[in-house]
Amino acid sequence: MPVVHCHAAGIDVGSRSHFVAIGQNKEDVKEYGVYTEDLHRLCKDLVSAGKTTTALESTGSYWQPLFVLLQQYNLNPILVNGKFTKYVKGRKTDVQDCQWIQKLHTMGMLERSFIPDLFTEM
Repeated sequence: MPVVHCHAAGIDVGSRSHFVAIGQNKEDVKEYGVYTEDLHRLCKDLVSAGKTTTALESTGSYWQPLFVLLQQYNLNPILVNGKFTKYVKGRKTDVQDCQWIQKLHTMGMLERSFIPDLFTEM
């Protein structure tokens, strides 16, 4: 499949930690905490890795603070529905999930979820 987003990252958002993949090798995955300083470090690491877009998968509301910070760092986040990313055969781990999200986003195969903009007039 052709590469659509060559500078994409994939993030598996959790309640206790976030797993971030910037590539498909094991060393391309890093775990971050969920506190504000952790989220800033995550964003800075993505910027320094040359990433320009991110795909996040979250089943709860834990994505919201991270999404806002990714926007502030111009990392163009998209929130994706977990039912479109959960088709990985075999044992599922957070590392495999974030790599799968990164791979799908790189190939342009993820559809963003609708998030209303608070600043758009009705």
